[in-house]
Amino acid sequence: MRVTKILAISVLATAAFGTAACSSIRETRGYVVDNLLLNAVQPGIDNQRSVEMTLGRPTFTSQFGEPTWYYVSSTTGRKPFVRPRIQQHQVLAVRFDETGNVLSADRTGLDQVVYLSPDGDKTPTLGRERTFLQDLFGNIGTVGQAGLPGGGAPR
Repeated sequence: MRVTKILAISVLATAAFGTAACSSIRETRGYVVDNLLLNAVQPGIDNQRSVEMTLGRPTFTSQFGEPTWYYVSSTTGRKPFVRPRIQQHQVLAVRFDETGNVLSADRTGLDQVVYLSPDGDKTPTLGRERTFLQDLFGNIGTVGQAGLPGGGAPR
């Protein structure tokens, strides 16, 4: 009777451990979304300072074109030893005019995510392929002082 109780407890413990090991792991990355705060950003009313005070610093900003702040949030889920999959994804793009006033606050979701499949383990580039020794010794004799053979002076 005692052995059956120990056996039953060990079977239950093994089943509980096996179930816990297969559960999904959720990770939130980037901006933590608060819909109340996102809805508080109003075009024509807010400016860069008020947006920063409401939402905090952006995940990244535009480098070219009109000033735009991006707040990116992703929630991934994965099983142990498996590549993570995106479950939720949201981007808030806040566009500003030249004076720093909000023009628009647009949201996009998972429908705008692009999945890329790399083709092999090499990146194709233009140019010729050279060996390690050609790279190492390829410039010998091509660089020199002006006025010497092989030098940099125009002829």
